[in-house]
Amino acid sequence: MSTTGEQAAVDGGTPVGRDLSPGVVVLSKVVGGVSLAVGALLAATALAGYAAGAWASPEALSPGLLGAAMAGVAPALLTVGRARVWEEVRSLVLPLATVLVGLFAVSLLNGGSLRAAKGGPLFLVLFSLGWVATLGALALGAVGCLVAQYRVRARPADAGRRVPAAPLPGWSKPPLAVLGSGWLGIGAGLLAFPAFWGPLVPWTVNRADAQGLGVWALALGVGVLASLVEDDLTRLRPALVAVPSVALAAAVVLAVHASQVDWASGPGASLVALLAGLLVTGASGRWLLTRASRPADG
Repeated sequence: MSTTGEQAAVDGGTPVGRDLSPGVVVLSKVVGGVSLAVGALLAATALAGYAAGAWASPEALSPGLLGAAMAGVAPALLTVGRARVWEEVRSLVLPLATVLVGLFAVSLLNGGSLRAAKGGPLFLVLFSLGWVATLGALALGAVGCLVAQYRVRARPADAGRRVPAAPLPGWSKPPLAVLGSGWLGIGAGLLAFPAFWGPLVPWTVNRADAQGLGVWALALGVGVLASLVEDDLTRLRPALVAVPSVALAAAVVLAVHASQVDWASGPGASLVALLAGLLVTGASGRWLLTRASRPADG
């Protein structure tokens, strides 16, 4: 691709890739709306000191972090419809599918911990029932949308090797690999082995909390590592909105509940580093994309 062609792709020229299916757009908007409402509810109640999650939690911090992640990613999901091809949003949509399917599985595996099973205030009982039903429908919809999306044929002209319009700078790739691997490893550990990894979380969690947080950590790892695979900032626009938003929302909840976190421990320090990495990744990515969008001098 010529320099002129690369600039056109950065500024909104004809993109390369599969057409974005309407199902993915609809799914993203629905999940974005639900995530904004439910996430704000979970985060706000946690900030007030109450645990209002779908399952019973020993502290308000874990459901608050789940809510912060949901609310943080919602604005990016609502922008998916602006994309022109699938490749511009898959670094966000694939982690989204991971969250939907993962949280639904966690809710079923920990059915005995659900408010509907343990009892309690009527609102929380009804909330837990709605949580499972909604997650089940959205998880099924996500799988169906991904199947339909990958049945869309790539344009014949895209069969050759594509030249990235705004490639990631070489210096950014090792830190991204470390950050993505860190989130992915922690998430996989919490999800698959909560009895071992749960006690390493620097605040009190139960099995459902550990696995729920593990799903989100796993999705963050998938998203960060996907950026390395894409190697093109023009294909990361929605993800670059989501990553710093999730980090900032989680930081607010952690700051309010700072007394419950063992910051001096290794896991506490690691959490700070990983959240800071998300924030720096999002901010630097937006800056690099803005710089790449400027017309070349001369």
